Amino acid sequence: MSRRLPILLLAVLLAGPTAANDLPPKPRAVLKQQLVPDADVTVVVREVASGAAVIELNAAAPRAPASTMKLLPTWAALEILGPAYTWKTRVWTDAPVRNGVLDGNLYLQGGGDPLLTIERWWRLAGDLRNSGLQRIRGDIVIDQSRFGPLDERPGDFDGRGWRTYNLLPDALLVNWQSAEFVIRPGDDGRSVAVGVAPYPEGLIVDNRARLAEGPCAGRNRSVALASTPERPERIVVNGTLARGCGALTLRRVIMEPAGYAWGTFVTLWRQQGGEFGGRMQRAPVPPAARLLLTQESQTLGEIVRVTNKFSSNMMARTLVLTLAAERSGTPATTAAGEEIIRGWLHGQGLDFPELVIGNGSGLSREARISGDSMARLLRAAWRSRYAPEFLGSLALGGLDGTLRRRFSRLEDPSRIRMKTGSLNGVSSIAGYVTGDSGRTYVVVIFVNRGGAQNGPGERIQEAVIDWVLRQ
Repeated sequence: MSRRLPILLLAVLLAGPTAANDLPPKPRAVLKQQLVPDADVTVVVREVASGAAVIELNAAAPRAPASTMKLLPTWAALEILGPAYTWKTRVWTDAPVRNGVLDGNLYLQGGGDPLLTIERWWRLAGDLRNSGLQRIRGDIVIDQSRFGPLDERPGDFDGRGWRTYNLLPDALLVNWQSAEFVIRPGDDGRSVAVGVAPYPEGLIVDNRARLAEGPCAGRNRSVALASTPERPERIVVNGTLARGCGALTLRRVIMEPAGYAWGTFVTLWRQQGGEFGGRMQRAPVPPAARLLLTQESQTLGEIVRVTNKFSSNMMARTLVLTLAAERSGTPATTAAGEEIIRGWLHGQGLDFPELVIGNGSGLSREARISGDSMARLLRAAWRSRYAPEFLGSLALGGLDGTLRRRFSRLEDPSRIRMKTGSLNGVSSIAGYVTGDSGRTYVVVIFVNRGGAQNGPGERIQEAVIDWVLRQ
């Protein structure tokens, strides 16, 4: 026997196992420590350039991916629509503007802009004023017809409809349909003051909060906001606040999309000197209407970056609907968008029989994908003409997005570009890791087990990724 054979065998063992259904010693020890069985974990590590398997554990098992599912619609949108694609918010009239007066209705038509901030909404109102329009004698009509109605409510997933992660997509969604409530001891020394920004026309704030004596802690610093689906425009402020407390800031989704868009526009319009005394209507723009103004969104390349780095469920869902609107027509539906994505995947030679897209955001108990399919998706995206835009949308370890506070203890965590995901019983991560050798690897880790989101999943992911960094 050659004297070199034992040395080569030892080198292979030290490098760590690469056979299917096996893990290197350190990650395996972490699995055991966290009391997580192999059956609940998928780990796929493959070299990007060659596709060679490095680690394969339950690669074919369908798993709940949580927010790593966003990798699919963001890449599909870049490939199908191109990174320069923009959404258009349009303003129409059904009567001419004469001497600054519109003796008719003004139509605000949503194009599905997923990042229509209050600053951009303010700019649209300002551009209208600068066009010469000063007084609207008719009504302001909201056109949401580009997207079809959704058969769900924001609180259906977990009962927390006021949280921005539960926000549903809409063709005219302004400022994430949210406001900041600043709650502080009142200047009169007897009450609690509540400020709201922005403050839409039609919002009702029922302030029942009480000023309290004593230290600013516990029940003396406990204020809550409440509303009902039947009256989303009415916010009740309850609780107590001690005199010595500073301001509390609470952010929440309020009202409903059309009422919020209308209300904030009216507020901004009047702030800029515009006059309006009508009411809100909802209707499509009539065929004979005249186009008064068009505002373009940020580009898709910029939108994808925000979607993945900060894991926006609403923005990912909007991408699915936008694909449907552009390829199947309006009113767009999620089902039509999913079919567009599936057809596009087939054209790329990426047939994933186990795939359940859900709504595209990962905020779903039905969504499923295997580690093998996710790894194939990521390898294809790496070779894509729009790889720079896609890669730039992923969070950097220890630096930004959902990875800003993760992997900082590892050496040079910026070699980690990944998308995270978390739900009750799900902890996931998928993306790219560059090892010490300079080679880049696709890494997919799904942990589907009760309590995985509370620490065990992240510890397993860190052990695997730390090992990959050393390759």
